[in-house]
Amino acid sequence: MHDRRFEGDIARLRAPERVALLEVARVVDLCLEGITVRRALDVGTGSGIFAEAFAARGLAVAGVDVNPDMLPVALGFVPGGEFHVAPAEALPFGDGTFDLVYLGHVLHETDDPVQALAEARRVATARVAVLEWPYLNEEKGPPLAHRLSPARVAELARAAGFGAVRQPALGHMALFLMDR
Repeated sequence: MHDRRFEGDIARLRAPERVALLEVARVVDLCLEGITVRRALDVGTGSGIFAEAFAARGLAVAGVDVNPDMLPVALGFVPGGEFHVAPAEALPFGDGTFDLVYLGHVLHETDDPVQALAEARRVATARVAVLEWPYLNEEKGPPLAHRLSPARVAELARAAGFGAVRQPALGHMALFLMDR
């Protein structure tokens, strides 16, 4: 299970050129826009880049990752965070625990993306946000065969019980917002 989980150098996740591509502040702004958020869950938290950004906005933050080596790193950047080893398909939280559930570069890595979105929907009260690599064949990021087209994300979202999926413009990445 989770054959595609990140096993590389953790420092590479926070390389300045990679972080610049993520447009962290803009993504966080878009995730929070138009809703009230007190608690956020970062699914596939990795080194905690987005957990740290959400915490910097004053939110209570939790994160999960399938790689246990990631959690102490994330906790180092978000000392007040709550981090657990768990797959996106089986989140260890009760229904409606979080206002926002964020999946950054993780949906394409899941074994069952519909189940991952259904779990995110279950624990979210307001919004689920999914950040993915653009559906392009490019040097950075996963191969095209592992990437998700906007049409595929919308199809997965519908299968998980969501209605409309919005895709605000970013400089490089693809952000998908699904309101409850």
